[in-house]
Amino acid sequence: MLRRQAPQLPLLTEGKACILILGNRGVCMSKPSDLVQGTLDLLLLKILALQPRNGFAISQRLKQISGDVLQVSDGSLYPALHKLEQEGWITAEWKLSENNRRAKFYSLTRLGRRQLEREAGNWNRLSAAISHVVKLEEA
Repeated sequence: MLRRQAPQLPLLTEGKACILILGNRGVCMSKPSDLVQGTLDLLLLKILALQPRNGFAISQRLKQISGDVLQVSDGSLYPALHKLEQEGWITAEWKLSENNRRAKFYSLTRLGRRQLEREAGNWNRLSAAISHVVKLEEA
């Protein structure tokens, strides 16, 4: 049986595109970038709150945690990490990765933890409001 790949839709954060795959059946939303503006920052901060990681490991962890639903391209990941670093929400240091290659490892700062709390609270309010509307029963 031939498995159809889900369509890839852009996910925007600060004008940068990354990839959002919406489910195995190719369910599409209209203009998803309007709803998820800035979501990449929240996801990156949350992943780094769990433990410091390099860019590749961040990307793989996002994919794993989301059950292969969310993927971020290098062209979106590294500019987003750079922006978070400039904001003072994460720090970076060069270390050896698991395969003995030099890699930049990112860690959440105290300021980043506060930003994560704010963004998570905003996300919870937004997603609860959207869920409430979606669950409305037709007349």
